[in-house]
Amino acid sequence: MAKVRTGGGWRAIRYTLKKAYEVGGFWSLWKAMRSKNTCKTCALGMGGQAGGMVNESGHFPEVCKKSFQAMVGDMQGGIPDDFFRTYSIAQLSKFTPYQMEHAGRLVKPLLLGKGSQHYQPITWSEAMERIVTKLRNTQPQKSFWYFSGRSSNEAGFLLQLFARLYGTNHVNNCSYYCHQASGVGLTSVIGTGAGTIKLDDLEKSDFVMLIGGNPASNHPRMMRSLMMVRRRGGKVVVVNPMVETGLVNFSVPSDPMSLLFGTNIASTYVQPCLGGDLALMYGIMKRLKEMHALGRGEAPEPIIDEVFLADHTQGWDALAEHLDSLSWEEIVKKSGVEKEEINDVAVQYASSQRAVFSWTMGVTHHLHGSATVQAIAQLALMRRMIGRPGAGLQPIRGHSNIQGMGTVGVTPKLKEKIFERLESELGVKLPSFRGFDTLECLEAAERGDMQFAFCLGGNLYGASPDANFSRRAIGSTEMAVYMNTSLNTGHACGLAREETIVLPVLARDEEPEPSTQESMFSYVRLSDGGKPRHEQNADYGPRSEVEIISELGCRILGISGPINWLEMAHTSTIRKAIGRMIPGLEQISTMDQTKEEFSIPGRTLDTPIFPTADGKATIHVHDLPDVPEGLQLMTIRSEGQFNTVVYEEEDLYRNQSRRDIVLMNPDDIRSHGLTEGGRCRVRSASGEMRRVTISAYPKIRQGCVAMYYPESNVLVPKGVDPLSRTPSYKRVAVTIVSDESRPPSEDSPENISMVGAGTPREKMNQC
Repeated sequence: MAKVRTGGGWRAIRYTLKKAYEVGGFWSLWKAMRSKNTCKTCALGMGGQAGGMVNESGHFPEVCKKSFQAMVGDMQGGIPDDFFRTYSIAQLSKFTPYQMEHAGRLVKPLLLGKGSQHYQPITWSEAMERIVTKLRNTQPQKSFWYFSGRSSNEAGFLLQLFARLYGTNHVNNCSYYCHQASGVGLTSVIGTGAGTIKLDDLEKSDFVMLIGGNPASNHPRMMRSLMMVRRRGGKVVVVNPMVETGLVNFSVPSDPMSLLFGTNIASTYVQPCLGGDLALMYGIMKRLKEMHALGRGEAPEPIIDEVFLADHTQGWDALAEHLDSLSWEEIVKKSGVEKEEINDVAVQYASSQRAVFSWTMGVTHHLHGSATVQAIAQLALMRRMIGRPGAGLQPIRGHSNIQGMGTVGVTPKLKEKIFERLESELGVKLPSFRGFDTLECLEAAERGDMQFAFCLGGNLYGASPDANFSRRAIGSTEMAVYMNTSLNTGHACGLAREETIVLPVLARDEEPEPSTQESMFSYVRLSDGGKPRHEQNADYGPRSEVEIISELGCRILGISGPINWLEMAHTSTIRKAIGRMIPGLEQISTMDQTKEEFSIPGRTLDTPIFPTADGKATIHVHDLPDVPEGLQLMTIRSEGQFNTVVYEEEDLYRNQSRRDIVLMNPDDIRSHGLTEGGRCRVRSASGEMRRVTISAYPKIRQGCVAMYYPESNVLVPKGVDPLSRTPSYKRVAVTIVSDESRPPSEDSPENISMVGAGTPREKMNQC
């Protein structure tokens, strides 16, 4: 493939036109994208009542490839019955994530019974009867409930409420596999787990440090904000073990000048060793302290705001003493960054007036992820970059409503105020035992302590570490229920021991009633919904998530208790309940009448008053982790995917045409006796992958290798950050040896001819 030297640009525009052709033309796609619904992809958020492709500042067009990819996926034709008669579970288990996504939309409930080798379509009546029967015969504490971040606030609130009234706190969302370390780390420092800025603050900043992320691929709309920082003369410091094309230069399609000439994004690009971010943060802090002592810096204010630290934080003296005790030799060794580079970053930061720190899973997917988040927050506190406009902290979250899920109570432990309001409003005693986090639920399942698993969207199997363990764990439950719009690898590999049921659900813009979502900037939007794309009747057709949950409530808990589950089939009723029971969301109860979208009060910190017991931030001190020996694996996502969903197998910005590869520095290839383009075997403590193609990637640090997620999850052990319980998907010790074993069998993914409505047009009529 032709080498790509910039992100976005004309290629993104051509891709959009191509996808429009696949779904009936540009006008069809345009109407879908402009409807009054929130974007279905990342948590930056756009759309809602301002219309699609508009952000909260009113900018239009606000759009990216991810937005189009998700919409096109939902506009696929339905999967025909012949598909499930054609492909057995054994064959489906060999499908790639790409093949699963492009099989088409789920339009009928599916059942895989014990001993069966094929899914069979069943009616809604049969599906619900089987689920209800199982729930009635299951001890509530032997069930767990997993939530994707793509569902609405209404569906999330209703299902977690059902689970608790049913009798369990084993309620989780997918943040335990991504940004839980952000929430835990931030809460321990400043008293809140959400970001501290609005979109407008990012637009005003003059210094952005982007740590462990690649928004050019995963959150492309953020690139316009970074472009504006550079145009204002601001600095963008990128911290990443890999040099990513889109973070070096990006051509913003909605900006004519950027589209024509590109925009240099990174003013400085720092490549620490994998997991060296914590040591790097401490190095910057130490250098700031040294500069402050010497009275250096171009800023009119002191480099370190000692008055602010004394008045608004606790623990600064201990950190200052620790910084003095750290040697530069230790910092350089454990960060992998030379002192001169650290000094350069410190000087840029010291000269800034409004600094924003952003990070993604390159920070949180480590055994010391929470500690690194704490260190980032403390680096901001040193110069009072929290508690002033245009500055602050912003974890870049994934799914469009993952933050909303946490807000409405989708957590194993409810916040005290929410717990009290629920009990008071409903007049009930909720279960108070400690709920398991996501990994704990799977571990309990593997032990035989879980009978029932319910997944509201997402791909629990594909998101979990140690794919072999995940398969065993889900396989130890008696029933697994999945609610999805399309197939994923979990439907073939995350199978329960007795019955697996897949329920087809409506996409956000097909919902019969309005729903709400919350962005990573704590901005709540209202989506209108729309007309279903596939036929619905009493027996078949996708259904609303809320409708399904309401029926479960009626049949399991009845309508005469504290909740009238019949009324809860209406999202307006749910919003009124949310407004009464969830602090900060009172305004949501009137959105049907006002249509007014809003920022959740108290989230943005414009003043240095922190939501802690004493109003002060707490500073923590950490020892720096040692540098492991040997090759270290980082799992990555491609430009053509979003979380576990793979829309395209090529990765344009890294110039890769396939996903069954390992990216290695050419020096590592030579030193390990390997050959570029050859096949290898990659081993870790949890598993191995065979016949992986070796791809030379000069822009990755020596000693670090990269492989695509979720395919490489088999290599990721179950080790977790002790504070957040987030698995360490990065910094996985691996060995790589040559593997020229036999080629794949005839029914391997690369040799399977797809049958389904979502496949290329020339194959759509095979059935």
